Amino acid sequence: MSPGPRTVRTVLGEVDASALGRVDYHEHLFQRSPLLPGEDLDDETASTAEAASLRGSGFVTMVDATPTGLGRDPAGLTRISAATGLHVVATTGAHRVEHYEAGHWLLEEPADRLAERFCADVTEGLPAEDGPDRGRPVQPAASGPVRAGVVKAGVGYWRIGAFEGRVLAAVAATWRRTGAAVMVHLEHGSAGFEVLARLAADGVPGSAVCLAHVDRNPDPGLHAELAAAGAYLGYDGWARSVRWPDSVLLDCLLAAAARGAGPRLLIGGDVARASRYRAYGGMPGLAHLGERVLPRLEAEAPPGLVEALLVTNPARWLAGTDGTGPDDEPGEGAAR
Repeated sequence: MSPGPRTVRTVLGEVDASALGRVDYHEHLFQRSPLLPGEDLDDETASTAEAASLRGSGFVTMVDATPTGLGRDPAGLTRISAATGLHVVATTGAHRVEHYEAGHWLLEEPADRLAERFCADVTEGLPAEDGPDRGRPVQPAASGPVRAGVVKAGVGYWRIGAFEGRVLAAVAATWRRTGAAVMVHLEHGSAGFEVLARLAADGVPGSAVCLAHVDRNPDPGLHAELAAAGAYLGYDGWARSVRWPDSVLLDCLLAAAARGAGPRLLIGGDVARASRYRAYGGMPGLAHLGERVLPRLEAEAPPGLVEALLVTNPARWLAGTDGTGPDDEPGEGAAR
């Protein structure tokens, strides 16, 4: 085991995990998806303003969770990070099949080619634009290429299709070769144990994995069980009162923590739509998490929990300091 201090890949270079500060584990500054018509995040000026509002609400770091083929802009991320002072961690990998148009070039890629692409995004840097031919890594700043620090997969509602299965296999291969933190989108919080089993079969321990959107199924007992299996759990369903008030998620989070899940919980906003960004003309914006959710959580949480959610847990997940990284196994090495 080698759980000592490590650095985290940000779009402006390596940052010591201890310097990440408060982390919003899941947002999007650039995004385009056929599932979200009219909701494109493609205005760098507006996205910069949103990032500045997140920074102003108390967050020091965010993960931009937009993976391959969905409008990510690595050069734009570097400019936003430099302009706002917000550390930004970029993402590789791929989403579930519904986020890509029929016939999209990514959907037919075999697992080994997906793994080559994802690994290159982590070790060499992200291309300026995603396409069938990956192209050379973009290098918009003196800090060098923009390398991904997270590798992402997505699954459907109680469904892991053929494409999603190939992506999970490629994500596992990427983790084995690079040690990049793993994020998996769960549709409505379903199939968490099934995802962990798939990844474990390919050598990825639960401690490397964040299960995003578990709070879309606000079941604290289930969350405690997933945490006991080693997984990090992403709470990011705030400001969706059409489904439930934030109080439901706050109560669920506190109950899960009381059952032992506190060291595995992460928090984010996943606002993810132009109509919900103030700078794009919508609401509530990226600052909602810091301005509205955290004060309530701080008022109700037991001592130490907020620090764990925002600082300790995300730093450990992003840096891979649980002592179960690929560099702890013979013949493997993390690209850190």
